[in-house]
Amino acid sequence: MATSKRDYYEILGVERTATAEEIKKSYRKLAVKYHPDKNPGDKQAEEQFKELGEAYEALSDPQTRAAYDQHGHAAFDPRRRGFGHGGGFHDPFDIFREVFAGGGGSGGGSIFEDLFGGGQQRDPSGGQRGADLRYDMEISFMEAARGTEKEIAVTKLDQCEVCQGSGAEKGSSIKACATCGGRGQVLMSRGIFSIAQTCPRCQGAGKVVEKPCKNCRGAGRTERQTKIKIKIPAGVDTGSRLRSSGNGEAGVRGGSPGDLYVIIHVKPHEIFVREGDDLICDVPLSFVQATLGADIEVPSLEGKLQIKVPPGTQSGTIFRLKGKGMKNVQGYGYGDLHVRAAVEVPTKLNGAQKQKLQEFAALCDESVNPISKSFFDKAKNLFR
Repeated sequence: MATSKRDYYEILGVERTATAEEIKKSYRKLAVKYHPDKNPGDKQAEEQFKELGEAYEALSDPQTRAAYDQHGHAAFDPRRRGFGHGGGFHDPFDIFREVFAGGGGSGGGSIFEDLFGGGQQRDPSGGQRGADLRYDMEISFMEAARGTEKEIAVTKLDQCEVCQGSGAEKGSSIKACATCGGRGQVLMSRGIFSIAQTCPRCQGAGKVVEKPCKNCRGAGRTERQTKIKIKIPAGVDTGSRLRSSGNGEAGVRGGSPGDLYVIIHVKPHEIFVREGDDLICDVPLSFVQATLGADIEVPSLEGKLQIKVPPGTQSGTIFRLKGKGMKNVQGYGYGDLHVRAAVEVPTKLNGAQKQKLQEFAALCDESVNPISKSFFDKAKNLFR
């Protein structure tokens, strides 16, 4: 007794009125979810992945979709004349090559190279590029401002020192895989459909080692810690990404190594606040300095600088020191340093100090505090 098959539209999670683009989009999303590389050893996910390929094969072509809409699964029964596919099989990766390789369909990368391989790519010789690695590095604010060099330790898969990455014992031969005939893929039949899958014996290499290397067990790579020097340019900020070419994981079967990406995290500074390449620094002023004016020292990345504070300076007044900010990481000069005045109100006054302030207040009229006068004049107009 034949087992009942699920509706193709249900498998792809779309309505029967879905457009071709909606079908493609849904297939792409679900294929990523159920791909065997994302679900190793999960037989149910593997079956769903095959089921997706079968459903998309039927609904991606206008003619076969029309036949399915009219006759259901019976449209692909080989006993019915006039229906069915014209032979061949649907490669689930074709749609991703079409979408992510600029629509060319060949010679481009696949979305799976990014999602499942960490950027791994195969070359014509059968080699596979090593995975890219990420390293998060925390540095001080001043290290970011001046630039620095750091040495980091990264544990990664490096080329086996014994077999030099070949995976074979010295003197052992490497021959074509008998299971896939050297193609690296095998066809799995499902009814009238066939799906290409990675060869389980050679893992897609198309070749097998007669005597695997004992040191790496035929993998061609071993895990070890490597020390790498990273040069950090002046002006980096949190989120800056530095690429160390070739310092990712070693390639497989002679493939090129991946890259190491260092993500920068800058610790906050206790005085400076960064906005782009500009720096902001709040400098306290005493009541007397703000009132009478003064020459004061302010901090900068280069050391102490002097600025002139004019009489009557209000809290929040900003003094701009051009070119005294952070260096632009792309080499486009320097930002500015913005010194913001913060007038400090006296606290914990003794009796003599209070008396002097009261005497001062008695001598003041409206002309001494023009801002207050203007504010209260406006307030009076508001409540008339």
